[in-house]
Amino acid sequence: MTPQTRQEPALKMHASLSALPPLALRSGIEIRSFQEGDEAAWNHIISVSFASPYDFNDHMKKDPAYKAERVLFALIDGVPVATAAAWQVDSVPADTGYLHMVGALPAYKGRQLGRVICLAALHRLQQEGFSKVGLNTDDFRLPAIKTYLELGFVPDLSIHESMQARWENIHELLHNHKKEKSV
Repeated sequence: MTPQTRQEPALKMHASLSALPPLALRSGIEIRSFQEGDEAAWNHIISVSFASPYDFNDHMKKDPAYKAERVLFALIDGVPVATAAAWQVDSVPADTGYLHMVGALPAYKGRQLGRVICLAALHRLQQEGFSKVGLNTDDFRLPAIKTYLELGFVPDLSIHESMQARWENIHELLHNHKKEKSV
């Protein structure tokens, strides 16, 4: 598998929204929801994050779950640098929200923007009355998976026979990366 090759089915994770940590923002970072004119910023962040072109209007605005307040941005000096959506999908129970389209610009790596924007979206889902949350991700998105695990997400091993081995590999890669950083 090359680093950017998606394995099917996607990895699925879920979490409870009952005990979210508070959203504490570092100085210079603010969170806000989508405003008209943010399409280009979203397109850029997601296209860079996913290494593939995305269009906000086609991918988000046309979705029946779309509400501007569900699409969140982290801004530094007023510039959107990360995004995540507090979404709703028909394929999950009504009490379960969905963390959708998470991305951050690599130039801002190390500022924990992924954690901040995910946590902001999780708080939004909680405000909307959801008690649980799910997400899909890819095996190679190790920094994102690390963030999801730190936020209390757990892998769903039941969806496919390959999940146990794939998650064992991911945990080993995360463990080895942690050891490399501490040396």
